[in-house]
Amino acid sequence: MLSSQSAATVRATLPAVGAAIGEITPLFYDKMFAARPELLRDLFNRGNQANGSQRQALAGSIATFATYLVEHPDERPDAMLERIAHKHASLGVRADQYPIVREHLFAAIAEVLGDAVTEAVAAAWDEVYWLMANALIAIEKRLYEEAGAPDGNVWREYRVVGRFQETDDVATFVVRPVDGEPVPASRPGQYVSVQVALADGARQIRQYSLSGQPDGGLQFSVKRVAGDDSGSPAGEVSNHLHDRVHGGEILRVSAPFGDVVPEESDRPLLLASAGIGCTPMIGILSRLAADGSARRVVSLHADRAPHTHAFQAELRQLTGKLAHATAEVWYERPGAAAEAERGADVVTRHEGRMDLSGVEIPEGAVAYLCGPVPFMKAVRGQLLAAGVGAADIHYEVFGPDLGI
Repeated sequence: MLSSQSAATVRATLPAVGAAIGEITPLFYDKMFAARPELLRDLFNRGNQANGSQRQALAGSIATFATYLVEHPDERPDAMLERIAHKHASLGVRADQYPIVREHLFAAIAEVLGDAVTEAVAAAWDEVYWLMANALIAIEKRLYEEAGAPDGNVWREYRVVGRFQETDDVATFVVRPVDGEPVPASRPGQYVSVQVALADGARQIRQYSLSGQPDGGLQFSVKRVAGDDSGSPAGEVSNHLHDRVHGGEILRVSAPFGDVVPEESDRPLLLASAGIGCTPMIGILSRLAADGSARRVVSLHADRAPHTHAFQAELRQLTGKLAHATAEVWYERPGAAAEAERGADVVTRHEGRMDLSGVEIPEGAVAYLCGPVPFMKAVRGQLLAAGVGAADIHYEVFGPDLGI
């Protein structure tokens, strides 16, 4: 791992780098995109660049990795690296792109820190960078091989063979390979990347969770992202898919990736989601129902109201198919719980925000969370207070992982 000489230098300079990382990362991206505009146009998420979330995630990952190396010289943070590698693999990131990142990142560090970046400091941080980069390259190589794409070309053309409007702002798309070959294997909870050609010539990419298991195809669901007063732009790809893709179109779709998948065991499962975070949970429930699973499953979901709750009928149906499953839903809008579809009475409905104080959490449960970060933090805190171990709480976040 990190050499003793570099470890001492990184330990001494980490406070300065950490304090300046918020200035370094924007400058890095500006430099890289000025030199390689095609990366912003066709690889990086322009929305996440505009709202700053990608820059925050990069800063957090660099600082976390360096801190971990210093504090645990004989280990590395594999959980963090696995998550990043899955995201990279779904985009088709190549090993030859890492030197490009290194060039512009170190140029930004030198510009911000000036004379403090001595030859020894540069060498120590170069060692940190390549330890992280080479670890990611190795993990991504394994993921590409497992996906049957050893050259890193994870993309195939798929034809849209079905579209279903779940709510006013959530649509489900079913796609099948144009070449007629079998779809790649997937695990419940994983996602695919979808690349679309926009009006300005950019080929932007977004990740969407698999929300079902159609025969001979892939199914993913997309929430339309509207801009807001805080400056977050409208979703370029989500709006394109909602407005322009209705059936018959060709999309470039990656092989499935994602590390937040339920382990195969008999342990009870607790699935907690909010809003569009229900998509991977519905994918997990679909697989469990198809397999005739006898696992104890507790599904918990929070939404604004029944009309914004995607897959509420599927939640009811799948819960009914599983022998040992229960489901509870919280609607924020007063009176909304009474408006929900009833059908078979297998879903308990509440008003207000998700409150686990009255939920029976099975002993030994492993939990999977998906939704807005504040929601997941709140639910995680309640689960910890209820005795669920921290190692048994996993989460999926849509977009850059600021939890790092």
